[in-house]
Amino acid sequence: MSPHELDLLVIGDCNPDVLVLGDDVTPAFGQQEKLVSGISLVIGGSGSITAVAAARLGLRVALAAAVGDDPAGEFMLAQLAGEGVGTSAVAVRREEPTGMTVALSEGKDRAILTATGAMATLTAQDVPASLLAAARHVHVSSYFLMERSLGPGLAALLTAARAGGARTSLDTNWDPAQRWGDGSLRAALAATDLLLPNEAEALHLSGAATLAQAMTVLTAAGPELVIKLGARGALWAEGARQYRAEPPPVTPADTTGAGDCFNAGVIAGLLGGLGLAGAVALGCATGAASTLGPGGTAACPDLAAAQALARSVTVRPA
Repeated sequence: MSPHELDLLVIGDCNPDVLVLGDDVTPAFGQQEKLVSGISLVIGGSGSITAVAAARLGLRVALAAAVGDDPAGEFMLAQLAGEGVGTSAVAVRREEPTGMTVALSEGKDRAILTATGAMATLTAQDVPASLLAAARHVHVSSYFLMERSLGPGLAALLTAARAGGARTSLDTNWDPAQRWGDGSLRAALAATDLLLPNEAEALHLSGAATLAQAMTVLTAAGPELVIKLGARGALWAEGARQYRAEPPPVTPADTTGAGDCFNAGVIAGLLGGLGLAGAVALGCATGAASTLGPGGTAACPDLAAAQALARSVTVRPA
């Protein structure tokens, strides 16, 4: 590919979600059976959801990830291709199963069980240099699920992307090991233009007691910072001033993937020439819209719908 034929390269996880919906989805052990509203197999993985949401917003998108040589991997490749996401850089591992997630969703909250499988084998060497050079923006999702395999080479990969003229962003997502990073993550942050954690992740990553302190610590590591606050919107800083975006009120059917769709909206806004405030507003709109349907991608809006909803986002000093 020639330079910048691709708007967005997402590097991250690719796995189906087994989505369980209901008013009470807490399992009861002791061989008890409970009935729930619905169970479905949908596109999962933060990286995959961000890629699909960005494609719905009109971006030219490719995904670099790893799946197994099995029906779950075939499902994901077919679903992504159907959404217009390039899958040539999705490695197929014959020796590993595709990762799988069970998401137990009660609408406003959810619990997540994940077996990483092949996703935890992705390395920097799996990312084609041609795709890296072609992308206007490179985004990394679910860092901690791939920390051991991707972490050691990620800083060099992001540095190369920047050298080719791309902007870079990172959403670490939750750390199941509760270690919250080491030298590899610090090096990657130094080569990251925009960090996109949620509130809990920002506090853990920074070791801070408050969001204000977290913002100071994390921006000192190198990147610009946008902290996702769920239904309360998002928080970010420009220079010494902090700002808050408040999304339009929606009644969520399922919040799975809302943060990943938020990321797609922010990236689409930046690539469309918006400043950070406008991009965050588009992110809030995209994330809010995504909660109106089950799973991470069913309700992802197109660009016109996201832009219309973004006009209802309120931006004010924090």
